[in-house]
Amino acid sequence: MLRLEFKMLMLFKFKTLSKMSQEDDASCNDTVVLSVVQSFQERSRAGQLKYGTTLDRTDLTPLQWAQHMQEELMDAILYLERLKREIIARNLH
Repeated sequence: MLRLEFKMLMLFKFKTLSKMSQEDDASCNDTVVLSVVQSFQERSRAGQLKYGTTLDRTDLTPLQWAQHMQEELMDAILYLERLKREIIARNLH
């Protein structure tokens, strides 16, 4: 039950932040920036629902944060290599 209440609270907070950001978005006409901001918001919401916390958490040491970042960047390199291979295979370069 507590988990459901937490999810509802997170959804309320997200909707509130979304409304605030939509007001801010009115002054931005760069569709690329707006798309990236929306992606960040969606990723944050998904992470909060999955892990039950935000990046404001204080239970990790700086070294643990660095480890998380390193792992994410390693994944990004793998995705990039995969994409490059597909571009080459399709002769899209």
